[in-house]
Amino acid sequence: MAEERILSIKDLNRYIRMKLESDDLMQDVWIRGEISNFTHHSSGHMYFTLKDADSRIKSIMFASHNQRLAFRPKEGTKVIARGNVSVYERDGQYQFYATHMQPDGIGSLYLAYEQLKKKLDEEGLFAAHRKRPLPKFPRAIGVITSPTGAAVRDIIITLQRRYPTVPILLYPVLVQGTQAAPSIVKAIEGMNRHQEADVLIVGRGGGSLEELWAFNEEIVARAIYASGIPVISAVGHETDFTIADFVADLRAATPTAAAELAVPHHLELKQHFRRLEQRMEHALAMRMQQERDRLERLRRSPYFVHPRKYLLQHAERLDRLTEQLHYRTQGLMRKSDERWSKLQHRLVRRNPQEQVIFARKRVQSETHQLLQSMQAMLKEQKLKLMTGMKQLDALSPLKVMQRGYSLVYDEQEKRLIKSLADVQPGDMVHVKVNDGQLECQVWSMKGEDMHG
Repeated sequence: MAEERILSIKDLNRYIRMKLESDDLMQDVWIRGEISNFTHHSSGHMYFTLKDADSRIKSIMFASHNQRLAFRPKEGTKVIARGNVSVYERDGQYQFYATHMQPDGIGSLYLAYEQLKKKLDEEGLFAAHRKRPLPKFPRAIGVITSPTGAAVRDIIITLQRRYPTVPILLYPVLVQGTQAAPSIVKAIEGMNRHQEADVLIVGRGGGSLEELWAFNEEIVARAIYASGIPVISAVGHETDFTIADFVADLRAATPTAAAELAVPHHLELKQHFRRLEQRMEHALAMRMQQERDRLERLRRSPYFVHPRKYLLQHAERLDRLTEQLHYRTQGLMRKSDERWSKLQHRLVRRNPQEQVIFARKRVQSETHQLLQSMQAMLKEQKLKLMTGMKQLDALSPLKVMQRGYSLVYDEQEKRLIKSLADVQPGDMVHVKVNDGQLECQVWSMKGEDMHG
């Protein structure tokens, strides 16, 4: 009997995983269920269970996929999910790996609508201050809608009726279905890239929430927000509100209303221009009459009737002013002369040559005083020196020795012998007398207390 093959648990789980991953049905499957045990991990991944009335399956949606969701999943949300089934080898548990997810039913669609509306509002996409005014006289109108619907017909008819000369640039798009949102985004970006239109009308006719859902997609909202051309949103009927309405620079209740908001009416413009023309004619007539009246007043003015009389008055005034100018000029000249004289006098006093002469005399005087002081000090010091020398000579030992005294030193002539205690019998001593020196030897000593 052949030896049976024994698998490890890891090998068995891997084999089952490979089997599931090789099954085409398990690699692209759609399921419907209700979310439970929902956890949005800090890593961004979503872990949850999808269940129905009869069964359940553990599920996971990685961050790279759930970032594109148009709604925020939560406990109890009913969804339709697309993904693949595989085995988590470590636990031996098969799981559903979701790659796409959408709400299931009208209630879930409305939940997704409200969640996205709140998110974009918090980011400032609906802020009133960023909405731009529409140009009063656009050079061209861009229309982004379905080429076959009633909306495009209403828009074109209204634009041609109100402003026949304006060019209409139609960019046909899908307005319903899964490819509608990318189609609308591409049209908005294309219109902005070519910059041929001054205003964009983006919209479609009425419909259900599912039919209008393309205008609730986040990518459409962000494309409208990023548009450099002002956008009029014209989606559905007056009671229909989409995310595009809140982001657009202006919301129109219907496509026809959008066309009316985009351009002025040519008849109204003509009436307005006629009123302006009448006002201008009236203003010109009034101005002409005012100028005629002013000219007549000037013609009757005494200045023109008797011009010589007023010229004489001004001539007299000119004479007085000339005389005042003459007197004031002379006064200013006198003040200038006085100031010049004072400055010249000050300059003479501060002449460098005079200051040098004065400084030289002062130096000579101080030099003479210094010499006198030095001579007096020298004389005084000489006198002190002579007195000191006389005192020193009187106290000199040589003077004492001239009177018969002598000095006795030890054998090395370093120490002066002042007492019998400084020598011993037999020591050699040196005796200095007035005219020389004696070398002697002590034979005996006799103190003062030895007399008698």
